[in-house]
Amino acid sequence: MEESKKELLRGGQFLVKETNCEDVFTPEDFTEEQQMMKEAVMEFNDREIIPHKARFEAKDYALTEEVMRKAGELGFLGVAVPEEFGGLGMGFVSTMLTCDYISSGTGSFSTAFGAHTGIGTMPITLYGTQEQKEKYVPKLATGEWFGAYCLTEPGAGSDANSGKTTAELSADGKSYKINGQKMWISNAGFCRLMIVFARIENDKNITGFIVEYDKENPNGITMGEEEHKLGIRASSTRQVFFNDTVVSAENMLAGRGEGFKIAMNALNVGRIKLAAACLDSQRRIITYAVKYATERKQFKTPIADFGAIKVKLAEMSANAYVGESASYRAAKDIEDRIAMRVEAGNSHQEAELKGVEEYAIECSILKVAVSEDVQSCADEGIQIFGGMGFSEETPMESAWRDARIARIYEGTNEINRMLSVGMLIKKAMKGHVDLLGPATEVANSLMGIPSFDTPDYSELFSEEKHMLAKLKKTFLMVAGAALQKYGQEIEEHQQLLIAASDILIEIYMAESAILRTEKNVKRTSKEAQSVQIAMSKLYLYHAVDIIEEKGKESIISFAEGDEQRMMLMGLKRFTKYTNYPDIVDLRNEIAEKVKSENKYCF
Repeated sequence: MEESKKELLRGGQFLVKETNCEDVFTPEDFTEEQQMMKEAVMEFNDREIIPHKARFEAKDYALTEEVMRKAGELGFLGVAVPEEFGGLGMGFVSTMLTCDYISSGTGSFSTAFGAHTGIGTMPITLYGTQEQKEKYVPKLATGEWFGAYCLTEPGAGSDANSGKTTAELSADGKSYKINGQKMWISNAGFCRLMIVFARIENDKNITGFIVEYDKENPNGITMGEEEHKLGIRASSTRQVFFNDTVVSAENMLAGRGEGFKIAMNALNVGRIKLAAACLDSQRRIITYAVKYATERKQFKTPIADFGAIKVKLAEMSANAYVGESASYRAAKDIEDRIAMRVEAGNSHQEAELKGVEEYAIECSILKVAVSEDVQSCADEGIQIFGGMGFSEETPMESAWRDARIARIYEGTNEINRMLSVGMLIKKAMKGHVDLLGPATEVANSLMGIPSFDTPDYSELFSEEKHMLAKLKKTFLMVAGAALQKYGQEIEEHQQLLIAASDILIEIYMAESAILRTEKNVKRTSKEAQSVQIAMSKLYLYHAVDIIEEKGKESIISFAEGDEQRMMLMGLKRFTKYTNYPDIVDLRNEIAEKVKSENKYCF
């Protein structure tokens, strides 16, 4: 019997269509090849990065470069690169897990790795001509050359398209002269190649160029000093100045004025990879925290036995589990979408581009959620260590500093929040996601009489899934009414967009964990997954609270009179449990499990 084909939802459709647990990919589904890759990467991290933590913290940039070379020799820089250009040609999930497990040793290496493999190499594999790819990608895939990405300028940050750097065509039409200044350029100190964005004449959009950089022959390129940063201290970050830098016309990436599109799509990949880069950091922080809490005694008792500490261990673990569930769910959707397009005759380049673009909403959701979770995880880690956590002698202090950048780069979390909802609205207008139909249904249902039947919730997660369906209605009710009121002008109402995006984020994250756990319960048993069930329920409980708060904030800000009363009643109905979970019990179960294993163990 042929295996039934899973329905591959489009990006954003999770809101309006139900997903079966069989259709989500989970870390428990890693293939043997992926398991081997994961172990190889973990071993590399434990051997080459963790023991040298102090050197990274002391701004040893040469060490970052040296470890990057070793990663190149082992093929880790070329996991996503097609085999014909010297890479391993592995799928999207494998590139995610490489990024995940290589990133927890230090944010300095993680940033260098991410900037090189993602925004440094990816634009050429996705947008380069055959000649450009043959010339540059093999060097980047093996670590012979390192890449940097020059987009941000002193006056152009989130508004990336407003850059002032110029590219002027020579009289013979064979080359461009680039002039301008870029800042916060990761890997600037040791790169041999830069993806540089500049404006030609008065073009509306910027254009991308591949620019070689040779210290012996700098071609008008100069560097500022290394920036002194709060975290990621051994990640080379400099200003880059271009003074009549000559670049061959054939080094233009894609077409004239296509730079903004390249920048945005490269950042989509960067965003989901950034989420991956925050996952193993959380696992490691939790493990350090548990080990310390079981050893540290106060009042003749290990502090891990105190309820106040159990709360922290349980919440940290649940967030890590949920972030991992959602990240790999989205990664596999991207991988499947790429495969589907290749099957339909797209080139690898086109397939990968469109595959990632399809899930840009999920990429933004993950970037925001996981970067905020890793920060709170490190913060609670310091708290568990107490005074020791504030000392450079323990790993928590640097973990906290390194985590802080994750909410800023690859687009600030504020920008990504607005993007996620903005992109969803655009998809709805294109007819890719039907929001209007379901939103109208929800609005009409508010007029009807609610059912007072007590549902049968005897089956695992039946109430949680019903809650999720109601939370989706909350989003549709709030976003639908706001859209109806403001139409295209909704983009001017940033506070409403941010509140809507928080609802969107919580739905995706909570649902991902519940589906992962449900899938694994069907493979094993409720007993084997009881702690995962507890983490999924705990996260959903908090998600409901957040959604209720953000929903209320929105409704009372844009609706009034009868409409406001009606929607607030709807909100109350959509966020009400029939049977509340016992939160203290759930947390105790999770904390006892990590205590008994003395590590994050899921």
